[in-house]
Amino acid sequence: LVSVLSSAIIVYRLPWTWKCSKLLMKFIHAGLNTIAMILAIVSMVAVFEYHNARNIPNMYSLHSWIGLTAVIFYSLQLFLGFAVFLLPFAPVPLRAALMPIHVYSGLTIFATVIATALMGFTEKLLFSLRNPSYSESPPEANFVNCLGLLLVIFGAVVLWMASRPHWKRPPEENAKILRPIGETPEGTEAESTMTDGSNADKSDLRISSEAARKQNLKLDEAGQRSTM
Repeated sequence: LVSVLSSAIIVYRLPWTWKCSKLLMKFIHAGLNTIAMILAIVSMVAVFEYHNARNIPNMYSLHSWIGLTAVIFYSLQLFLGFAVFLLPFAPVPLRAALMPIHVYSGLTIFATVIATALMGFTEKLLFSLRNPSYSESPPEANFVNCLGLLLVIFGAVVLWMASRPHWKRPPEENAKILRPIGETPEGTEAESTMTDGSNADKSDLRISSEAARKQNLKLDEAGQRSTM
């Protein structure tokens, strides 16, 4: 869940993907999130079956509470992401209004998953290390503690990449997604079909096209994509 979810978060942030169409990146983003959700559900089913087979109580630790909460909110995030951002039915103003919430909730879920993994590491060490105990710092404990530190560093790097403006996909690449159906990019096609009219008519067309382009870019900047 940590590795696949982090890949889904930064898939828009990689410069070599900026030349790809945004629709393709949306499908990749949604596909990675779907894979992560399936893996999370499979792992939760396995945990409950393991507990029931060994008569271990379910949902008693903070690790299990936070983990189940993360999975529930992640499923809601995935559903709303499909409904609002992937399917072509939601209006652009709604997408622009919900995008900051989508970004914030996605990063919060990712941070919660990191915290859940760290609590799971500690819980496993406390239950498994008996002789020597966890407090005696055997090699297994040091190894898992180092793994936990690396996980924190990894999560911090992903959150840094997702929050830095210069890692965002350039708005110009996204303008075509938000442009109304039938509108030509920056008026170039419309201008090429014009007859030899007056210079004033051409100037009016350029001004109108430029205003429409700026409006689309403002909507796109307000609704920069992110992770589900």
